[in-house]
Amino acid sequence: MTSAKILAIIQAGGAGGRMDVLTTERPKPVLRFGGSYRLIDFVLSNLMHSRLDDVWLSVSYQGASVVEAVRNGRAWDLDRTYGGLRFIGPQEGFSPHESGMSGGNADELYMLRDRIRAEDPDIVLVLSADHAYRLDYRELIDTHLTKGAEVTLLSTDISGLDGAKASDHAVLEVNRLGRVTGFDYKPESPTSDLIAAEAIAYDASVMIEVLEQLHREVNAVDRGEEETPGLGDYGDLLLPRLVERGKAYAHQLDGYWRDLGQPHHYLNAHLELVRQQTDLFDPAWPVIGHQPQTLPARIEQEAEVHESLISPGCVVGGRVTRSVLAPGVVIEPGADVMECVIGDGVRIRAGAKAWRSIIDYGAELGPDARVGSQDADLEDPDAVAVIGRESTVDSVLPAGARLFPGTTA
Repeated sequence: MTSAKILAIIQAGGAGGRMDVLTTERPKPVLRFGGSYRLIDFVLSNLMHSRLDDVWLSVSYQGASVVEAVRNGRAWDLDRTYGGLRFIGPQEGFSPHESGMSGGNADELYMLRDRIRAEDPDIVLVLSADHAYRLDYRELIDTHLTKGAEVTLLSTDISGLDGAKASDHAVLEVNRLGRVTGFDYKPESPTSDLIAAEAIAYDASVMIEVLEQLHREVNAVDRGEEETPGLGDYGDLLLPRLVERGKAYAHQLDGYWRDLGQPHHYLNAHLELVRQQTDLFDPAWPVIGHQPQTLPARIEQEAEVHESLISPGCVVGGRVTRSVLAPGVVIEPGADVMECVIGDGVRIRAGAKAWRSIIDYGAELGPDARVGSQDADLEDPDAVAVIGRESTVDSVLPAGARLFPGTTA
């Protein structure tokens, strides 16, 4: 790896529609995780600790929010004159879509191909910004180089993860030598729980060659007046073609990994944090981010706090059980919160109750509020109640309720 030139591309531009009201007005990578962190902090911290410092951060949907969260990359030592962090805006240009924008993450790589070619890397490391895990990417790259691979996929076994379904991901078949022999993108009936974890090392020249080849093939088909579908996501055309070529390999991640792209996954991951069922936080491999500057948390005399993470600036006077509180949350005496994720500055008034819910920043639960259910099925994507930012609730909202940002109920 010492002689290989590595370009890391973090694709953080998607709208994150599966997160429902949490991402109607902001991108998924800036969502809080573990109280004081943001989702994007994990991939940037992994890159920093892996000593990879040529990083492109691709943004589009509500991109200014990502830029503000990351700033100039100084927290991860990426504010440099040469290399360092570079923001990549929406890729307009030749596209099958009326907007001129890319229609998926493979489409975006195609539209970036000339810039990548000019950068002249040996390996392009393509990463997602909505997963929580800890990894030295040099291990993935070493596997890639040792195998002489055209593409190397980070793989993980998700059996045993609450609510996780292989059908939401690319399912892999891997032989004893680590070569990927089967690839099935979001199958209805997956044959295993081994999936691609969306950290992918490409041979740069092969990636560009195959992208251009696929683009020619897609556009050679006469569809009349129908819109050309484009290259879509990796799993649609790009990775299946590379697997067919016979030089696709897998690098197994044995530690904790979570897809945080749906509310029940997001809540389950926080519950695993408070139960200490993850290996995400290691003093030798700290998660770096822009931490809020505020007073320490205060726990009042009448408070009851059990198995919870309380961020700086919180004031807790009520009962908090197996929950995660972001900075500045106020839980008044007589309030009851169980198995919830509570966003910045939320106030939960005396008498209010919230169970198995996600309550976004700036919201307020009045004395008569009852949100969620103690019996909500955490494996059901529609069972977690989600309250949008700066909403006001003083009524009963059952399991699975969705409240749009700024709403009063």
